[in-house]
Amino acid sequence: MATYVIGDIHGCFLTLQHLLLKVRFSPTQDRLWLVGDLVGRGPRQLEVLRWARNLGKQVVAVLGNHDLRLLGQAFEVIPPKKKDTFRSLLAAKDKAHLLEWLRHRPLIHSETPYILVHAGLLPQWSVEKAEKYGREVEQVLRGPQARKLLKSLTWKKVPAWDERLTGFKRHGAILRAMTGLRTIGPDGSMCLDFAGPLDEIPRGSAPWFSAPLRKNKPRTILFGHWAALGFYRAPGIVGLDSGCAWGGMLTAIRLEDNRVFQQPNVET
Repeated sequence: MATYVIGDIHGCFLTLQHLLLKVRFSPTQDRLWLVGDLVGRGPRQLEVLRWARNLGKQVVAVLGNHDLRLLGQAFEVIPPKKKDTFRSLLAAKDKAHLLEWLRHRPLIHSETPYILVHAGLLPQWSVEKAEKYGREVEQVLRGPQARKLLKSLTWKKVPAWDERLTGFKRHGAILRAMTGLRTIGPDGSMCLDFAGPLDEIPRGSAPWFSAPLRKNKPRTILFGHWAALGFYRAPGIVGLDSGCAWGGMLTAIRLEDNRVFQQPNVET
């Protein structure tokens, strides 16, 4: 049995199937961990969601920012953008089952020595606290206040993290960090607007994973979200978004031997 971790799929279902053939994935024996953003941008989002849902317990998929945007549109709290490609998905006969499945995905998954999260963890969070915060927000997202929580995706300014935050300021800050984090400012605040490569990070800012006193260092964090970073591996971190939706690669890593597999985009 093997566990494969796959980067941001973004509706690139044909590319995904090519990658699964390349790694010889067995749906009865192997497991898949998906870093989120199953949907958004690509042409076959509906197929990706149906495929993931049908795999049942063989797949662990954490929520990404595009997955949340889909839920936000379904709850009618986020207006569609010109480039949004959710129309066919939201018109599907089985959309209710698919959206309910998506709504019940975790924000963070932990199996020693790994942490799976879409974007990253704030440096001041220990692994234990990050798991606790994730569970807090998951409960809200699955409950009657989900609509109000999803509105936090439209916030132009996210509150700086403080353990004393309460209510939707607290939950929104956690949600945005786990699904949108790339860099942090000199005061430790989240810089959610920057999406470029490492050599273009604004002066004074730094990647979230480079903080010298990062409290979640004891684990290896597997994440996606940062396409301009590409496949990136360093002690304690593995970035798996290699820009498949932009015509790049879809990347997987096998946890048992750390072997990396890549498949070029083959979508039409």
